[in-house]
Order: sequence, then C-alpha cells, then structure tokens
Amino acid sequence: MTDTPVIGVLALQGDVREHLIALASADAVARPVRRPEELAGVDGLVIPGGESTTMSKLAVLFGMLEPLRERVAAGMPVYGTCAGMILLADKILDPRSGQETVGGIDMIVRRNAFGRQNESFEAAVEVDGVPGGPVEGVFIRAPWVESVGARAEVLAVHGGHIVAVRQGNALATSFHPELTGDHRVHALFTDMVRTVG
Repeated sequence: MTDTPVIGVLALQGDVREHLIALASADAVARPVRRPEELAGVDGLVIPGGESTTMSKLAVLFGMLEPLRERVAAGMPVYGTCAGMILLADKILDPRSGQETVGGIDMIVRRNAFGRQNESFEAAVEVDGVPGGPVEGVFIRAPWVESVGARAEVLAVHGGHIVAVRQGNALATSFHPELTGDHRVHALFTDMVRTVG
C-alpha cells in the first residue's frame, strides 16, 4: 500500500462529513461507503456515531452487515466512534430488540451510559498512543465499556469508565474526536491502516 491509504466512512447515518475531513487531514483518501462493492475498494473503514440500533438495521437493509463482519474478521482496520463502538463490540449489555453488531473487539458495552442527549459534554481525555496531550472528546449519548477481554487493550478511561479500546486492527472510542477539529485519533487510525498495508 502507498502512504496514502483509502479509508471509507460508513455512510448509513451519522456525522460522515466530519470524519471524511478528519481523515483527509491525516493524509488518507477518504470516501463514503454505503454498498458492499464500495467496501471492497477501501483499505480501512470508520463507523461513525449515530443511533446504533438504526445503523445495524440499515446495515442489514443495504446488504452491508455480513460483508462488514467478513472484512473485520479478516483483519481490515476499522475505527468506531460512539455508535460505531457499539457496533464493534462482541456483546451489548442492553441491546434493543433486533440489534446486531459487526463485532471485532472483545468487549461488553453499555448503550447511552453517559446519559441522554441533553447530558452531552466535552472532556479532555488522555489516549494511549496519541501524542501531544489530551484529546478533546465530545460525548453525545455515549456508551462506555463495561469490561474487556484479554485480547482488548484499554487506551483511555474517563470518570472511571473505559472510553477507548484497541484490539489488533480495531479501534473504538466512546467519544467523537471528529467534532473538535483535533484529528490526532484519525491520524493514529490512518497509521494503523498504513501498517497493515
């Protein structure tokens, strides 16, 4: 792979545009992905925030859920923020009826753990592997990680709760770094994609 990997943003719901901008600033070629043939053309994928139940149903509707599971299981680098973190969890503590996940990280997540929309907040979060001081994270109806398995590495904790994890080529954060103009987490992910190539 070249130094300029092609990274998709799952464009079923959520703040797709902000992720595309953040990835471009990290020297990736960024493009929206809605269909399996578009997924086949990327080196890595970001799963943005949104509403996790709706996203899982849309992934089924668009024929994306099984191709996503296959690519993630085969080692494609993937980064999930907020609802994307929930989709990357092997288990959801309190799933909605019919809610499915892509899986890929040995963790149990709790949906909306930090409260409702009106309880959204910003916080400085120290993230292992991201140099230059704390990352400003935006928490919007954010999940947290209840527990991780032996293969998952905790990268950040906020308020006593796990808010960033990595397992192999999969990365997930409870918060939205793409909403702050601080693109260092996207730079970390872009480097992960380069390393795989």
